[in-house]
Amino acid sequence: MREHSRVELARKLERRHPSDIVARVLDGLADQGLQSDERFAEQYVHSRRNKGYGPVRIRAELAERGIAEGIVSRELDGFGNEEWRSLMQEVAQRKFGATLPEDRREMARRGRFLASRGFPSWMINEYLFG
Repeated sequence: MREHSRVELARKLERRHPSDIVARVLDGLADQGLQSDERFAEQYVHSRRNKGYGPVRIRAELAERGIAEGIVSRELDGFGNEEWRSLMQEVAQRKFGATLPEDRREMARRGRFLASRGFPSWMINEYLFG
């Protein structure tokens, strides 16, 4: 079963139920350990990393789901720049092969792809320009 952030659950439940009841139910679930934004963020980061997404995109997606910045930072900061760089290189190699880009047009295409995957521009520049 897919976990949901508190904000996602509230949005879904408030379509059909009064917000005060939804808040009480969600508080009860959190008190029982059945809903946790920390656990949701941990699983979400793990899942998205495994699918080849970078920290910029994951951060934006978690913010969109209402996860507090402190939780997001804790989860993403658990991985160092070298781990993110290694993931980016794996993603690039799967998509483009082991060859380096030969011209500016190809560099731009690869840069756009990696940016859309959520890798920071400084890391993409290091990859493209060595």
